[in-house]
Amino acid sequence: MKVVSTAKMSQRHQEKLKSMFPHHNFFFFASIKEAEQEVKNTDVLVTYGEDVTPDNICEMRSLKWIQVLSAGMDLMPLSVIGQRGILVTNARGIHKIPMAEYTFGVMLQVARRTNELYKNQRDNNWDRSIRVEELYGKTLGILGVGAIGEEIARRAQVFGMKVIGVTKSGTPKHACDEMYTQKELDKVLPRCDYIVVIVPLTEETRHLIGKEELEMMKESAVLINIARGAVIDEEALSAHLRAGKLKMAVLDVFSEEPLPEASLFWQLENCLVTPHISGRSPLYMERALEIFHHNLAAYDKKAKEEMINVVDCRRGY
Repeated sequence: MKVVSTAKMSQRHQEKLKSMFPHHNFFFFASIKEAEQEVKNTDVLVTYGEDVTPDNICEMRSLKWIQVLSAGMDLMPLSVIGQRGILVTNARGIHKIPMAEYTFGVMLQVARRTNELYKNQRDNNWDRSIRVEELYGKTLGILGVGAIGEEIARRAQVFGMKVIGVTKSGTPKHACDEMYTQKELDKVLPRCDYIVVIVPLTEETRHLIGKEELEMMKESAVLINIARGAVIDEEALSAHLRAGKLKMAVLDVFSEEPLPEASLFWQLENCLVTPHISGRSPLYMERALEIFHHNLAAYDKKAKEEMINVVDCRRGY
């Protein structure tokens, strides 16, 4: 079987794949442009997903399976892939540790006022009047309690926070004190001191947080978006922040990336901008390829039911 990877990976990872699966023919490239000829007759494509288009999918006449080494599916032409009956699996779950750590890093950054403290250090300013807060006893709302959301919830319990989770179904989750559906945000948002958004981007979740939802939040609340930029109405959020109706927004994702220099988010005192790095980890590729190793072994055995992270092309995740 021919396997083409357009996801850049180290020689060490390449050699491991070839040694574990010597009966397959592997071709490794740093981009789909480099793989232009080889990819046309590949059986399996390994990709980050951002380079897959309807046009190149149509050119891959032998393609049977796509292993995506990331979790987000919003850039994938899933309708075309689904029509072809191509199997899609992703790396859902590998981001849970770095993204949970990021979430608590920025919550502590806001609560303990570390930005101001660092500025004071640079100014040689010994100021003990800064008022800090604790996470203990605060209420955390998690919009999207999947693998990442559950990891955040477990850490929140350790910090002594009350955790309210939101999913499409509202099914109970072990680390959440309460669960609600996405249609019940009016019961959740007014109660939260911190709100973390980590839902997949679908037509149902686009602008899940708009003007109406922002108005439901406490003015002392902190909103953290580590999902996708379009999950929040950025124009409404910008206006809300400029009006001082939210303590802080921590934004790691945006509708347009890189964030344009002209964006108002850069200059707002109550906005913390990070460049889509919440999922970054030195162990990223290691964890992503563990999923591919497992799935390739199952695929070899014709045991597709044992494959993990199979994506429903109709639902988008």
